[in-house]
Amino acid sequence: MVGDSLSAAFNLEPGQGWVDLLQGRLEAKGYGYRVVNASITGDTTTSGLGRLPRALKLHRPAIVLIELGGNDGLRATPIAVIRRNLTAMIRLARDAGARVVLAGMQMPPNYGQRYTSEFAALFPALAREQKVPLVGFILDGVALDRTLMQADGIHPTAAAQPRLLDNAWPVIEREIRALAASPP
Repeated sequence: MVGDSLSAAFNLEPGQGWVDLLQGRLEAKGYGYRVVNASITGDTTTSGLGRLPRALKLHRPAIVLIELGGNDGLRATPIAVIRRNLTAMIRLARDAGARVVLAGMQMPPNYGQRYTSEFAALFPALAREQKVPLVGFILDGVALDRTLMQADGIHPTAAAQPRLLDNAWPVIEREIRALAASPP
């Protein structure tokens, strides 16, 4: 898992984040995978790209889930830069022998119609172009529910974490099954 504060469980107790819950679900379903959470609060696609090669070499993952771009969007990073970084991350992970899952993100409307539209369209377009599965919007069903967001309005509460996992799980499980069905 390479992500930002959404996957690093910002301001939550250890074990409460959706990535920790993912490990529990994998175990409960009998999947013999260990989740390595290489997410960092505040991370951008640029810094994620910079540290991905070492993480790939160190952990040799079967699947890499990339949940980055939100902080780039909050900084109004040009869409072309975000696309270039995510594309490079996907290629690095594939070259290391991993399957890749991309998690989508959206920006609040105060960033302007053009930027928010282009930003939201980036993830599905990149997933199609690179032929990787997409978790549509990781915060679906959470972002607009104030009871599931921390006081900052950006980060989900502990109560929201199972929903984040449920948003990602169908895509992750499909990849696990495809991995099991593929020849060694």
